[in-house]
Amino acid sequence: MGNSKHLGLAYTRARSTAKAAAIFLAPALLLIAIFIVYPVIDTFAISGYKWNGISSDRIYIGLENWNTLLHDEMFWKSFQHNLIVMVCSIVLQIPIGMLLATFLDAGGKKFNIFKVIWFLPYLMSSVAIAFLFNYALATNGGIISSLATLLRGQKTNIDLLGTSPNALFTVIAVMAWQFTPFYMVYFIAGYGNIDTTIYEAAVIDGATRGQYLRMIAIPLLGPIFKTACTMSLIGSLKYFDMIWNMTQGGPAGATELMATYMYKLSFQQFNMGYGSTVAAGMFLLITAIALLFNRVFKVKEDY
Repeated sequence: MGNSKHLGLAYTRARSTAKAAAIFLAPALLLIAIFIVYPVIDTFAISGYKWNGISSDRIYIGLENWNTLLHDEMFWKSFQHNLIVMVCSIVLQIPIGMLLATFLDAGGKKFNIFKVIWFLPYLMSSVAIAFLFNYALATNGGIISSLATLLRGQKTNIDLLGTSPNALFTVIAVMAWQFTPFYMVYFIAGYGNIDTTIYEAAVIDGATRGQYLRMIAIPLLGPIFKTACTMSLIGSLKYFDMIWNMTQGGPAGATELMATYMYKLSFQQFNMGYGSTVAAGMFLLITAIALLFNRVFKVKEDY
């Protein structure tokens, strides 16, 4: 009798908790459905039409847009550029962010000023950064050209944003400058979650600071590292605003990304049907790469 009463109370409590969870989650789920789920579904639906995005006349063409996408050299070239941005972003931003975080963690509170200074680029708007570096890297009067002129003793113009492949790697460097501070803070938080008794035990056992970092702290950051790589991967594959304001995909498509290509098709050429197909293709490729990455890159999360 007592056992059945206990089970009844447990069931009532679980049901009450489920109701409360549903009430609190409902607004968030509704917003997700309206602003994420529905647009994705609608994008796939529009990809089956020939439509300029303005008129009420939409011509259903089935999978013709998808067949065009499979043979679209510019789309696959843009995808290759996205892959280059993805790899370079992971290779540059995450290791440098971890190094900066390691330096700040070792310095403690006396290095707080560096946290503020190094985090400033991330607080700036991507559009503002794009215009800033457009002026700084200008062929005539830019920082690089001015330094080259000073070193060579004669007028020297260096065009980093107007030549291929310099333009793509220059934009990647600017991206790294802006987003590395985010990963720095992310790894600082990771270091902060490591129990201090682990470091104390390592010191008692005779480990140096370097040995502690190499053999204990950094392996413990494995889950943080995986999450950071995933965020960098997804962000790199859908990047748009900075590169659009710096190069608009030029010169001659040298910095064209999937997002900039989709924007041109949809809002400059008014080919909304095919632009939606490119957007849907982006969604499928990004999802597939993220799932593959998480399946291949496995880390031990319990220590």
